[in-house]
Amino acid sequence: MGNVGDRAQLREIIEKTIQKIFAGDRRTAGRLITGLEDREEWCKEVMKRLYPRAGHAMTIGLTGAGGSGKSSLLNHLIQRFRQMGKSLGVIAVDPSSPFSGGAFLGDRIRIQHHTRDDGVFIRSMASRGYLGGLARATTEVLHVMEAMGFETIMVETLGAGQDEIDIIRLVQTCLLVITPSMGDEIQALKAGIMEIGDIFVLNKSDLDGATKAIRSIEAALSLKPFNKGEWRPRIVSTVAASGEGIDDLMEGILAHQDYVHNNDAMERAAFQRVEQEVGLIFRDELERVIFKGLNGSGEKRRYIQSIIDGKSDPYKVVEEIMETFLKKR
Repeated sequence: MGNVGDRAQLREIIEKTIQKIFAGDRRTAGRLITGLEDREEWCKEVMKRLYPRAGHAMTIGLTGAGGSGKSSLLNHLIQRFRQMGKSLGVIAVDPSSPFSGGAFLGDRIRIQHHTRDDGVFIRSMASRGYLGGLARATTEVLHVMEAMGFETIMVETLGAGQDEIDIIRLVQTCLLVITPSMGDEIQALKAGIMEIGDIFVLNKSDLDGATKAIRSIEAALSLKPFNKGEWRPRIVSTVAASGEGIDDLMEGILAHQDYVHNNDAMERAAFQRVEQEVGLIFRDELERVIFKGLNGSGEKRRYIQSIIDGKSDPYKVVEEIMETFLKKR
């Protein structure tokens, strides 16, 4: 928006968006979240104003392989927190459609009925190929929900693996959901698995192999020395299909929240979250500025074609672009 009238109109849109977010307006929140996913420039100004309202909610993450029952567990947890009188924001990160870039699964069928509850706001997000089990805008969407006044925010991620542990830098309490069939995989993960779960949820624990899976988790946990007073991850067995073990899971979540709020774990978690967030914003801004300079010049196409033709490689291209960019600056 170039002229004065356009800028005034944009300022009005930003101001109205902020006020409606503070008032908990979901339609406005939906438009803002879509803008954040599409990296629209005006959304940045909104987020600057919303940020002071961030960091006050209880945040819980659920991660685990597909088919482990994360959505079924999420359904039970929503019910329990609502029974406690807590309002909830839910962020469900889905695989991206290869055609539209949108969320592939949409709002999970198992939790769809909660959308009729004024105390629950559910948003599905597309990962859009972003690594780490999360969507790029997940942190920003969490801030939007905090600004809307939600007391508890839960994030369900794509899956769990060695490279998909970003969730631990985003939430205070992380649930790693596994099944009895994953016993051998746990042994293979060992080092990585220690970094993910505050609570290990053995779901479908009525199936064969549950005892072996628990032993595998215990073996992985035994590899790490815990200092006195340090949180030692709990193992909770559940059967989400019947609701078995949900009481124990809620007890574990609240116990970990109590731990986080009564020592320096909260400060460490906040530091990790902000460090990651600043890094992501810095990377995005740098990429945006550089590609903005390349667009329309034909240089971007030339660089890509040189890689395809074998005349260059991605590393040399990035080095050349950065060198050119820094010299101009």
